[in-house]
Amino acid sequence: MGDVAVGARSGHDGEEHRGRPVAAGPAPDGAVTSGSDPGAGGGEPPADEPPRPGGGGGAGGATPAPPRRPRSFWKELPILIGIALVLALLIKTFLVQAFSIPSASMENTLKEGDRVLVDKLTPWFGSEPERGEVVVFHDPDNWLAGEATTDPNAFQTFLSWIGLMPSAEEKDLIKRVVGVGGDTVTCKGTGPLTVNGKALNEPYVYPGNTPCSQDDQGGQFSVKVPKGYIWVMGDHRQNSRDSRYNQSDKHHGMVPVDQVVGRAIVKAWPITRWGTLPVPDTFDQPGLNAQSSSGPALAVAPQGLALVGVVPVVLWRRRRQELSWKR
Repeated sequence: MGDVAVGARSGHDGEEHRGRPVAAGPAPDGAVTSGSDPGAGGGEPPADEPPRPGGGGGAGGATPAPPRRPRSFWKELPILIGIALVLALLIKTFLVQAFSIPSASMENTLKEGDRVLVDKLTPWFGSEPERGEVVVFHDPDNWLAGEATTDPNAFQTFLSWIGLMPSAEEKDLIKRVVGVGGDTVTCKGTGPLTVNGKALNEPYVYPGNTPCSQDDQGGQFSVKVPKGYIWVMGDHRQNSRDSRYNQSDKHHGMVPVDQVVGRAIVKAWPITRWGTLPVPDTFDQPGLNAQSSSGPALAVAPQGLALVGVVPVVLWRRRRQELSWKR
């Protein structure tokens, strides 16, 4: 009897454990547990445990995505080159284009082989050529007849397409504007050249040349420039086939304003000859009825602008990547 009584407990034996936690052991095999039992492995975390990211640690919970690795510079390089080429093409078309000097007709201002940058932006806003400017214009009426043409290779063709070299297909000339619409330009004897009766002081004329040429082919003249046209002459006066020697064409030696590509603003190459091409002071003298000057011209190369345009794109892409890493 004593042995039987030893393991027996009444329903009041819990008084011995009042106020002390009772350790819960694992449920026996086959035992039924409620969903709220912490020891049952339910999906809900205990009240004092913070919620887990992704909605719980179960098999169905979403795991956080690993941070995206930055794109390799070498993978981005073709994209940046493509952007730069597109920008260079747009710049060549609408802003600035490089041209090569093919002859000695503008010496010593420009020498054969020089590279100049031509502002193509201001004509889009209605600006017209002014006296004293050096301008590039399309051949108005076969002025370049008989001139030798070059056959560029594939690389030169590509450079001309993006504006780093002039196109061999474009027949363009470069001269100085002497008269604009409404002007009367006159050459008598050896000079000086006069515009609206005012003699020009021309220090840019090639050394040893006279402002006016004494010949019967067009060197002696007096012309009235109609509206919408300009009269152009080379600085190497005795070695330039310009308006003087094309008076028999359909424009009487004048160049239509709409054939002007733009104003040459910078000698960009070679570096030893780098410099701007300002309007000489003689064209600012009173009495010439100088027109209002156009806005300041752009004086940067296409590739430079392309680079400036690419930099904000690179910064924007880097900023997007940084934000994605923080997420």
